[in-house]
Amino acid sequence: MHESESSVKDAKLVISGESIAYGLNILQGIQSETKSSKKSLKDVVTENEFEKRLLGDVIPPSDIGVTFNDIGALETVKDTLKELVMLPLQRPELFCKGQLTKPCTGILLFGPPGTGKTMLAKAVATEAGANFINISMSSITSKWFGEGEKYVKAVFTLASKIASSVVFVDEVDSMLGRRENPGEHEAMRKMRNEFMVNWDGLLTKDKERVLVLAATNRPFYLDEAVIRRLPCRLMVNVPDAPNRKKILRVILAKEELAPNVDVEAITNMTEGYSGSDLKNLCVTAAHCPIREILEKEKKEKASAVAENRPTPALRSSAGICPLNMDDFKHAQEQGTKIIDESHNQDITDLHKCVAYIRELLNPEHPNTRQK
Repeated sequence: MHESESSVKDAKLVISGESIAYGLNILQGIQSETKSSKKSLKDVVTENEFEKRLLGDVIPPSDIGVTFNDIGALETVKDTLKELVMLPLQRPELFCKGQLTKPCTGILLFGPPGTGKTMLAKAVATEAGANFINISMSSITSKWFGEGEKYVKAVFTLASKIASSVVFVDEVDSMLGRRENPGEHEAMRKMRNEFMVNWDGLLTKDKERVLVLAATNRPFYLDEAVIRRLPCRLMVNVPDAPNRKKILRVILAKEELAPNVDVEAITNMTEGYSGSDLKNLCVTAAHCPIREILEKEKKEKASAVAENRPTPALRSSAGICPLNMDDFKHAQEQGTKIIDESHNQDITDLHKCVAYIRELLNPEHPNTRQK
């Protein structure tokens, strides 16, 4: 930083001992900070084996690695999350006056698949500096009757000890669905009731900095009591044209692009695509130059064998061409072909279903019970 001109000798950068010592000090500071964050989680005193087992699933904010800058769109949703989640976790003193300003304890992210709900949850934990607890059925179920409820209780007691923390439940409809389902097992109902009691029940403290963040594609399958505990519900919808353009710029930021790549044209030909669909499109396009190199190597090898010459050396990554517009068009055609085949299969199944219903509605149908 203090050198006006970098010292270069024999095409190598010459660095002084003072600069090396400065860099080592920065590196040691980062390493000690990382060790202290991991050590703080290991030093948490657990009351029972359930908390101890769940402690291994806690992810520190420094290990998540997703920020709001990695999400190319959803500006309104991001601003709402910053106001409702990050500000109360980072500045709790602003929300201690009165009862109406207490932090929100439950947020529901709902919308079509692939729109960035899980990425938003990771970004919230990273930006707010909160520990991230990802809850799934495998982490709270047990073969022993009654232990599932103890694991659920341990989730909230552990989250309170390592606060501030975010308890994330992905596909929440599978865990906290409606209780009217007649085929549901009794143990599942008890776990759901235990979850709601510890989440917002008689002994719940208002000042605990624990947030339950839920995501689902089917919010209409959630139990009414669960929806009541999720006062903030944010729709994460399929992006429109300006947001698709932002997402594409984020995805392609570190890629080598040819001059003929027109992001505006790619945006117009991806109407109805989700964020995940756009990423898959770019991944498919990125494989096209690699496929071209493999085809060239195959032809060169076949030609060498035919002419009885030595096999040529394999190409390196330097030979990969930048992404061009034809790669994106080819990827889009491939995706459209798969979607069309899926739609054709759906139409065929629908025709079979209609024919079967017509058969049942026939007055001369012999099987009255099936009718």
